[in-house]
Amino acid sequence: MTDASSKTILIIQTAFIGDTILASHFVRAVKNQYPNSKIHFFLRKGNESVIQGLPTIDKVWVWDKAGGKTKNLFKLIWNLRSLRFDMVFNLHRHFNSGLVTTLVKARFKAGFKQNPLSFFYTHRVDHLIPHKTMSGVWHEVQRNLQLLQKADPTFEIVDNSKIYKPELPLQEKNFYKVSAYIEGDYFVVAPASVWFTKAWSELKYRQLTLELSKQGTVYLIGGPDDKELCERLGKEIPQAINLCGKLNLLDSAALMKNAKRVFVNDSAPLHLASCVNAKTTAIFCSTIQEFGYTPLADDSVVVDVGTTLSCRPCGLHGHRNCPLGHFKCSEEIQVQQVLATIK
Repeated sequence: MTDASSKTILIIQTAFIGDTILASHFVRAVKNQYPNSKIHFFLRKGNESVIQGLPTIDKVWVWDKAGGKTKNLFKLIWNLRSLRFDMVFNLHRHFNSGLVTTLVKARFKAGFKQNPLSFFYTHRVDHLIPHKTMSGVWHEVQRNLQLLQKADPTFEIVDNSKIYKPELPLQEKNFYKVSAYIEGDYFVVAPASVWFTKAWSELKYRQLTLELSKQGTVYLIGGPDDKELCERLGKEIPQAINLCGKLNLLDSAALMKNAKRVFVNDSAPLHLASCVNAKTTAIFCSTIQEFGYTPLADDSVVVDVGTTLSCRPCGLHGHRNCPLGHFKCSEEIQVQQVLATIK
């Protein structure tokens, strides 16, 4: 632990909701190093539910991109400039977060070299994907911690990524919301993804749901836009219950906590499961484990096609369609492989 004197610290993460969830561990690590600090968190609207309410955070700044993206950004920057921060940590690598970092007042500014405005920072580190070490490949939580190491060189990053679990501002009301669902053995399945090539095929998920229903209740979760997909997956399976649109993110995490097992793609629900240390099977199609976004739960496993496809990965994120038209990275993952992860 370093100097415990009071510091005012700004942490910026304006990427996707999964990145915001993972940033919660960075917040906790900063608070542990500077326990008397006041921590502000800057994020984009839509992600605040997974951060607001954490005991480590004193103020959340929400950037609303709707109705004037640039105007709203500069309004927030103007308000932030009225404060003087001791430290700014930027976990994002895009221009807008770099602009916030550049324009706020702080003696110490740390971020990744890949941000186009990083030359204005006082400290920079490489965000390497994959980030290979002598003992393996680092997770995103470990890459983020490099920034804290710039503030305190005595801070050590260990190789076991599973000790770096993210967290959520879960409350009793979230567990109460799902209390009617958690009796007996049950599974949670989150089959959707924003990107087509990051989601296992609908047919395979349908087969998985049918097999899981022989062992317990299957809860299909997702947002309102995923309702029709989950209706098809659970059609004529009485033990499959579609909860799409009925649970918010925190409710979904509460449901995952005591599930016999959770099945997810390489997407945000994976990180929700990590927050509650749920038994997790993550199905990786077009993306690979080495990118550093694998589950962090103690009992978690990734199922994929391994190194058999020369076209995989086909990009850091997903695609609307398989670039080669065959989608073998999904089709060659067998249902029995996934079922075998149930212990």
